[in-house]
Amino acid sequence: MFTIGHFSKVTGLTVKTLRFYHEKGLLPPAAIDRESGYRYYDQGSLERARVIIALRGFEFSLEEIAEILARSSDEEDILDHLEKQKLVIAEKISRQKDLAATIDRILSTEREARTARLRSDGFQPEIKKIDAQLLAGIRVCGEYSEAGRVFGTLGRRLGRHIVGKALCLYYDGEYRESDANFEPCMPVRKAVEVEGITMHELPGQHCVTLMHSGPYEELGRSYEKVFDFAQSNKVEIELPTREVYFKGPGMIFKGNPQKYLTEIQLPIG
Repeated sequence: MFTIGHFSKVTGLTVKTLRFYHEKGLLPPAAIDRESGYRYYDQGSLERARVIIALRGFEFSLEEIAEILARSSDEEDILDHLEKQKLVIAEKISRQKDLAATIDRILSTEREARTARLRSDGFQPEIKKIDAQLLAGIRVCGEYSEAGRVFGTLGRRLGRHIVGKALCLYYDGEYRESDANFEPCMPVRKAVEVEGITMHELPGQHCVTLMHSGPYEELGRSYEKVFDFAQSNKVEIELPTREVYFKGPGMIFKGNPQKYLTEIQLPIG
């Protein structure tokens, strides 16, 4: 027989944990001294403790372990439990990968935004080639304010498939109040089937571009610059136009709108 202290050393379970397992009916002592209340454990207790430790290592809950111990005496008896737990763990791994990818995107976005702000005084319209990219988007006919909600949906549903900055395609050649035709998008690594989301390739094009620094409400002054630049260079603007969000409201903090960075991209023929 083992005292609770000796049993603790043998099993690697703390005395506090052993008492807790006793209270839960998971690992009762083999005997309890009526006068002193001391707990004593035997070889059968040791075998049961080792089973509990192994199952906890597989991240079974105490309730699940109690059920397994009540109905099983061999690994063959717990195959169904192990299959279910395998699926649970696989889902956790997938979730952890999504979280890691999201953190990577935040880090990359913030580092690029920090670098861009250092040269923000030099932002001027220019013509540059934008490479083709595969996009996942949700087409909207409504108010521009709906874009934030749609970007949230894209972020949640696409997870680790996202490989670049959020952008929005605008299919109207003018400002519209309540029936704007636009498409919030996320660049993705490969086409995947996600309900309600359309995958399509945005072709590579030359665009008149300008990085706008500041709130979205002030984008108009930057659009004025790019339109003037396009007219001066006698180039025709094609639809859809694009806005790429280098830095905007974060996933954690809304942030300071004065630090938002939005690249306007106007495709040209």
